[in-house]
Amino acid sequence: MPDLLPHLILLLLAAAFFAGFVDSIAGGGGLIAIPAMLLAGIPPLEALGTNKLQSQFGAASATIAYARRGHVDLKRQLPMAAMAVVGGAIGAVLAAMVPAQFLAAAIPFLLIAIALFFALKPNLNDVDRHRRVTPFVFGITFVPLIGLYDGLFGPGAGSFYMLGFVLLAGFGMLKATAHTKLINLGSNFGSFVVFAVAGSVYWKLGLMMGAAQFLGAQVGSRLAMRSGAKLIKPLLVISCLALATKLVADPMHPLRLWLGF
Repeated sequence: MPDLLPHLILLLLAAAFFAGFVDSIAGGGGLIAIPAMLLAGIPPLEALGTNKLQSQFGAASATIAYARRGHVDLKRQLPMAAMAVVGGAIGAVLAAMVPAQFLAAAIPFLLIAIALFFALKPNLNDVDRHRRVTPFVFGITFVPLIGLYDGLFGPGAGSFYMLGFVLLAGFGMLKATAHTKLINLGSNFGSFVVFAVAGSVYWKLGLMMGAAQFLGAQVGSRLAMRSGAKLIKPLLVISCLALATKLVADPMHPLRLWLGF
């Protein structure tokens, strides 16, 4: 790890705390943590690998908080988390072999679609609704697919998990948020193992940021449990739109390169 000035370390810790806070409610913590690391001079690959390390602390913190209040049954969800681990690991391996241009081009539009769905769909609240697929089918199809995406590309994975739990599993907003965290932890862990084996993780920085993420997620998850869908829904919409904007604003984004601007 390169030597970082004290004020940069403080900036990264503050970013990690805020990332854990936001991610525990609506996902999208990587939108905060990764740009902060890049601004601090961390190379892109190491920023991704280190983010996978520190984001696990936030996901684990939120999972613990939601489980303690009975919003998620960890034992029943462990098989889904295991499938997410497999998907995340496969995605991270593919990241070194598969060009990400097509994903990078499509993801902003998918995120905008998710934002519109949650913003415009009436009666989205904390009440469970009709389940469209069984937990078994959801766990062996949707979960590893999004886990693979999380390892391969990453941005917005939490939002995609949320959409699946609401649209396919029929969960209310708070229950969907709670269940997303353990699954997200699984896909983060699977991809993290691959990054760690490749030597693309700054351990000291990742552990320091992880501690800040843990605290931020505690604050965010408790606030989410207190406010429910009234907080989760608008923050999820804002998170999706902000992430889509961030991706398209990148001068190297494939869409901008294809259109020549």
